[in-house]
Amino acid sequence: QVQLVESGGGLVQPGGSLRLSCTTSGFISFSDWDMSWFRQAPGQERELVARIYSIFTSRPAPYYTDSVKGRFTISRDDSNETVSLQMSALKPEDTAVYYCHAVPRIGGHIYWGQGTPVTVSS
Repeated sequence: QVQLVESGGGLVQPGGSLRLSCTTSGFISFSDWDMSWFRQAPGQERELVARIYSIFTSRPAPYYTDSVKGRFTISRDDSNETVSLQMSALKPEDTAVYYCHAVPRIGGHIYWGQGTPVTVSS
């Protein structure tokens, strides 16, 4: 049974930083999965924020949506089967529920975490 559990969300002032973590379990080979962070703000569709690819793919550079480039950094620790999102220079528009997402590098069933809320407000 694959599980993804996010942590690290909370309330932060504009310009502040947060680090989100996604702890996983149940993967046969975590390294074979592309890991992502999505977010969903109230009344909006869920959007892809960042993706870090399996070490076995030919696309080593992580993907970031334009609005977070230079502010967010996604990383993975395959030995501990975790993925993190370091968020800096946070803006009110970054307020959303952030979800961890996993998809096999060759395609197939996807998994979601339950989400962790991030609120950027003074």
